[in-house]
Amino acid sequence: MELSRFLARDNAPHGTVITADFQKAGRGRVRGRHWEMENGIDLAFTVLLRFKSFPVALGLRTGLAVAFAIEEFAPALAGKALIKWPNDILLPVSRSDGKTEVLKTSGILAESESGNVYLGIGVNLSQNQFQNATSVGLAAGLEYKAGDKFILLEKILSYLRVEIEPASGGTDWRERIEARLYKKGEQVCFAKGAADSGDMVSGTIKGIGPDGELLISPVDETSVLSFTAGELLFSHVPNL
Repeated sequence: MELSRFLARDNAPHGTVITADFQKAGRGRVRGRHWEMENGIDLAFTVLLRFKSFPVALGLRTGLAVAFAIEEFAPALAGKALIKWPNDILLPVSRSDGKTEVLKTSGILAESESGNVYLGIGVNLSQNQFQNATSVGLAAGLEYKAGDKFILLEKILSYLRVEIEPASGGTDWRERIEARLYKKGEQVCFAKGAADSGDMVSGTIKGIGPDGELLISPVDETSVLSFTAGELLFSHVPNL
């Protein structure tokens, strides 16, 4: 992400991709959280984009591209990748007790500055030691070689072009995201603003708004509220 800013100042073109075998200062959307990865076996990259304006729902639409790419890369996961609002990809993993839990396998961080957009994406590919996360390999029950991450990278970039480039269409992105939106139709606990804000809403996820906002119908109400910032809590409850 930092190198992409340097390259932007050096007039690198739209679509420049920077990859890393390892990152020791990975950061997440929430301050204090860090994205950790093992050296050489996971995928971390940033795409430098030069849009006149920040694309609508860029993080969610990027998540859609990543979900499609993972499913094509690992056919055993077809139809199983979920998008957790606003910027995570989740995969189901079987537990030793026979139950299934849905865990994070990919995170997305989009930042903008001076007309440039820096789109950072991390995907756990072969890592097998986690706390509340998983990898494509663990979810698919397969082992991947270090070089396989570049195959996945190519697939993500191919889908990304379709999902976020204005000239490529993709006008039904809301419907396609909602089809795999984590906890859609279920009751959730949602922290408005910062995750530690203490400003909580309990309600049912109804879908995604036209600008990518999360739509929630509060408990015992018929209204639907929209949120542009916040975090779903209690998101790692096993499917019983």
